[in-house]
Amino acid sequence: MTERDFQVDIKSHDKVMGELADLARKIDKGDYPEKPFERVYFNDAKTFFRHITPRRFDLLEELHRQGEMSINGLARLLKRNYKNVHDDVKALEEIGVIEKQDNGLYSVPWDEVQTSFKLAA
Repeated sequence: MTERDFQVDIKSHDKVMGELADLARKIDKGDYPEKPFERVYFNDAKTFFRHITPRRFDLLEELHRQGEMSINGLARLLKRNYKNVHDDVKALEEIGVIEKQDNGLYSVPWDEVQTSFKLAA
């Protein structure tokens, strides 16, 4: 597994679009980012915490620690109901924090997830 960075930020849609436009302008000039990284944005902290719950965070930590696993294996390991783990894995996969491998197993390819948000505007 290659080391990849993953960043989670709380930013407005307008700020995200502005950053993407700046990045596109730099790339058009041949100025590529030194080290590419993936990111996901949430409009506000409430939305972030709705997607990254304490149980989902525990799931992420355990999946990262154990390596590739099936949802069934992960449910047994966590001693949780299969359907709930399935729903959590799918939600985390949808936002890009968990990846499904070609062999059908799931993994967390990140060694570090950086998160930042402002407490006041």
